[in-house]
Amino acid sequence: MTKPYDALERRSADDRASWLAGALPKQIAVAKDLPGNRGLAETDPRAVTGRDALAALPVLRKSDLVALQQANPPFGGLTTRDARAFDHVYQSPGPINEPGMRRGDWWRLGRFLNAAGVGPDDVVQNCFGYHLTPAGMMFESAAEAVGATVMPAGTGQTELQAGAAAALGATAWAGTPDYLKAILEKADEAGLSLGITRATVSGGALFPSLRDYYSDRGIACLQCYATADLGLIAYESPAMEGMIVDEGVIVEIVTPGTGDPVAGGEVGEVVVTTFNADYPLVRFATGDLSAVLPGESPCGRTNMRIKGWMGRADQTTKIKGMFVRPEQVAEFVARHDEVSRARVIATRENEQDVMT
Repeated sequence: MTKPYDALERRSADDRASWLAGALPKQIAVAKDLPGNRGLAETDPRAVTGRDALAALPVLRKSDLVALQQANPPFGGLTTRDARAFDHVYQSPGPINEPGMRRGDWWRLGRFLNAAGVGPDDVVQNCFGYHLTPAGMMFESAAEAVGATVMPAGTGQTELQAGAAAALGATAWAGTPDYLKAILEKADEAGLSLGITRATVSGGALFPSLRDYYSDRGIACLQCYATADLGLIAYESPAMEGMIVDEGVIVEIVTPGTGDPVAGGEVGEVVVTTFNADYPLVRFATGDLSAVLPGESPCGRTNMRIKGWMGRADQTTKIKGMFVRPEQVAEFVARHDEVSRARVIATRENEQDVMT
């Protein structure tokens, strides 16, 4: 098993609850003062010291961000900094605007890379996109946090990716689950031997057959659950028993559309509160479905676990790491008089996402 990233990962339940009782009211107070959080106007932050009190607060839906950002650009009045005070500004499909910072491990994915065994001896081939969306920088800052060297490969040009991985000595890989397979196959065609032994993936479903394919090639593949808005939410460790919730967020599983917590073990929508001081999202509904996995991970990390991604609570779908939203389809139809109706069908072919 990998070494813990820090002492936070092995806290007792009492220590974690004690920390929460002090940190949560402060974060709620910061969020309450932001113009985008009108739903918190009547909230007394001092009373929000735990999960029960948090569950009484209103839910902010990811789908609400578009309207909020149109009314108060670019971030909907939900950040504590002006846009020009951030190092990066991004735009994901929706469109939804997101801020980013170079300093530290702002999205907190270093914890995931550490759990995956990535460290100072590694060269990470980072195949997440660096343009407009933040995934590339999310994993680059994570690699920096664990002391690894980064090969900023981005997406596309698979033949060049294979050649560069061989020439530059990539030992670890980051990207969407299916793209590494394409690179490996291209390397096979070219007779190249790659030294990649660890893969860290996100942005799509890691199907068991694909994980087995990587394992058969000597590559340990672990996945994390992260978003551009929230950073790291949960991650796998080598124990591969569910996903361990990150230490920088609170995760609730709620009945979709209500915000009410479900009974333990039941499937519901993932709602996240983050302790990011620059972007303090409170009860942010992701639209993803999951369930709490009882007990602690055998790896020794003690935080709550979830069962991983179990579907969507809405009609949004993710294809090759990018969300496709119903409103985007409606906008397409509105622009083309010859089209009266449209439907997006997402399927899998040769372990890759296909959209028709």
